[in-house]
Amino acid sequence: MNPAQAILRLHDNDNVGIALQAISPGAGVLDTGHRCRSPIPEGHKVALQSIPRHQPIVKFGQPIGCAAREIAPGEHVHTHNVALLDVDQEYQFATHRTRTVRVPSGAQATFQGFVRSDGRVGTRNYLGILATVNCSAGVARFIADRATQELLPDARGVDGIVALGHGAGCCMNPEDDGFAMLQRTMAGYARHPNFYGIVLVGLGCEVNQLDCLMENTQLSTGPRLRTIDIQQAGGTPRTIAAGIEAVGEMLTDAARATREAVSARYLVVGLECGGSDAYSGISANPALGEAVDLLIRHGGTAILSETPEIYGAEHLLTRRAESTEVGESLIQRIRWWQDYTARLGAVINNNPTPGNKAGGITTILEKSLGAVAKAGSTNLKQVYRYAEPVRERGLVFMDTPGYDIVSVTGMTAGGANLICFTTGRGTPCGFKPAPTIKLASNSPMFQRMQDDMDINCGKIIDGTAGVKELGEEIFKTMLDVASGTPSCSERFGFGDVEFVPWPMGAVL
Repeated sequence: MNPAQAILRLHDNDNVGIALQAISPGAGVLDTGHRCRSPIPEGHKVALQSIPRHQPIVKFGQPIGCAAREIAPGEHVHTHNVALLDVDQEYQFATHRTRTVRVPSGAQATFQGFVRSDGRVGTRNYLGILATVNCSAGVARFIADRATQELLPDARGVDGIVALGHGAGCCMNPEDDGFAMLQRTMAGYARHPNFYGIVLVGLGCEVNQLDCLMENTQLSTGPRLRTIDIQQAGGTPRTIAAGIEAVGEMLTDAARATREAVSARYLVVGLECGGSDAYSGISANPALGEAVDLLIRHGGTAILSETPEIYGAEHLLTRRAESTEVGESLIQRIRWWQDYTARLGAVINNNPTPGNKAGGITTILEKSLGAVAKAGSTNLKQVYRYAEPVRERGLVFMDTPGYDIVSVTGMTAGGANLICFTTGRGTPCGFKPAPTIKLASNSPMFQRMQDDMDINCGKIIDGTAGVKELGEEIFKTMLDVASGTPSCSERFGFGDVEFVPWPMGAVL
């Protein structure tokens, strides 16, 4: 690839191109007749023409910022000469709705899943030890560790015993949204189809009392949900003993659970991108979008999330909304975030991160335009609050922060039984009980971190595979992993410490 060919123009209206390799000064800029004035790092932008001060920087055919000063052709375009545009959208609602041609039920793709008594389907068969408060997290871990060592070897068919602790549960206002969100998240995990059973471990004096949690979320004890209060049980040793006994009683039945062929309509896939680079929006995210379209044609559900990381691209989603009401619900969440960040002395566009910028992303608008590509092309069916149960099939949106771990926790609580995670910089994590598929946006990172990455979408950048081809590969991998094939993050055992409910509200 010669330097001139190593610059990619994504849209006819773009006034910047993307360097597909590091480019030296003096190299030609496509067929413009201009030459690069300075080194252009791989993945970064180069001006294809003169851009006057205050005029838009255009990528993906959309403004991603404006020139902070006059930018000459061939100049490196990044944070040193780009300012953020004020986003004042005139939204259109449901104007670009399309009809999704669904695969007939008899011809839908299938996977091997665990059918639960409520009709939902799990992709894994875990037991969970869930702490109500950080003060009981250590004991929950002790129970899981002991039960794993003493009981799990005799329980074939059970994927593991997972302890989920978190940093909240006390010194919270029980009347505010943050407390309700914590309880909603915990209830979502307690009901998750990837858990055969759950043991809830409370301390006894926390704000998030066991009886309060059970009453507020309509949970009830039974063969697959047990509760233990450390103070009432008589301390750590007695609680561990009671926990191991409860796990042992569940394990016998959990081990009898078997996989059976079910339609892909029972897949609920959470979509996340973390550690993004400039290639994420042109390789991994569009490829995942192709897979999402396939999933939805086969009757499944995909959850788009990270409200601060669709900011500046939300107008593309409102046009695809199933109805005006759905589109307006999305804008209400954007407005909420603008108010929320202002109250905290921040702004919704306090993004991208340092790693994003090093990878070539300059503004949140650029990041968001690449991020929404994960959502494919079908209609937006519904907008959910954080950790709300997802009931609609098709493409939906969940209001979450951009912080990956918090975002995936919310989607998992909402019922995601599989996660697809795109990354350009490389993010090694997992999210029990939902298996996580990692999609690399570029080949060099995939080669460096191939033990952590499941699919190399960098082949799109290399020119050795197309977006549609990678989308088909991702969809097939979804079915395989949902059927029990371990993903890279699962082979490492990630997922025990990535349970992080949104820490909203005052800690008193």
